Amino acid sequence: MTSTLLGGIGLTYLTVYHDPAGPDGVHGGCAHIHAITPEAYFGVAGEGAIELHDPEHGFRRKEIRKGTFVQFPPGTLHRSISTSGLEVVAVMGNGGLAERGDARIYFGRAADEDPAEYDRLRDLVKSGREGAIARRNASAIAYGDLMRLWHEDRPAYTAELERFIDVHRRNLAGKADRLRAVVEEGPVKVADQALRNLAGLAAARGLPDFDIGTAETFDRDEMFGMCGMLRQVSDLDGL
Repeated sequence: MTSTLLGGIGLTYLTVYHDPAGPDGVHGGCAHIHAITPEAYFGVAGEGAIELHDPEHGFRRKEIRKGTFVQFPPGTLHRSISTSGLEVVAVMGNGGLAERGDARIYFGRAADEDPAEYDRLRDLVKSGREGAIARRNASAIAYGDLMRLWHEDRPAYTAELERFIDVHRRNLAGKADRLRAVVEEGPVKVADQALRNLAGLAAARGLPDFDIGTAETFDRDEMFGMCGMLRQVSDLDGL
């Protein structure tokens, strides 16, 4: 993920997992959360939805098609769904930190209480597409239990969501310095440059310095992500 995109954001082209369907019959990705990074989806092809959960608003589903823009804050559990070949551009704050350590997949309480089991499920993707789908299926089963709580026991639903958010925040605490470096190299660096440019204009020092490069395309290499197949902007050199 490059740190020199406008505003220090991160961009990923996402093709949401479609086939095969998960154990709940849904074509989609893993339910997961980011502790400190906001994210947005801009629909570019196909149709689908994003399902969102947070303690204040509970569950809601936002339909996505070409031209749809959906933004949500950190601390929002979310799952991407494809009903007809959904493709989106994912816009991420904090220099794309969402894809660089600020994420936890929802596998349910038992996995959260067993770090070795959580790591095993998370790392299934290392075996390729088959592992990515197996990981998605494990998340879908736990997600189904969460949705049953939403429909049948709202206080238990809220308690489970808050528990999961707290687990992720506590696990990220030890990575704070590494994550801080990503933020400083991304949005903080861009903001500091903008302030220097403003100071230069006020002092009549000539044209401001915009050292940001030119991005014209996404990387061709794909990877198996939490929501689907990802192509990231990671290098502006030579574009």
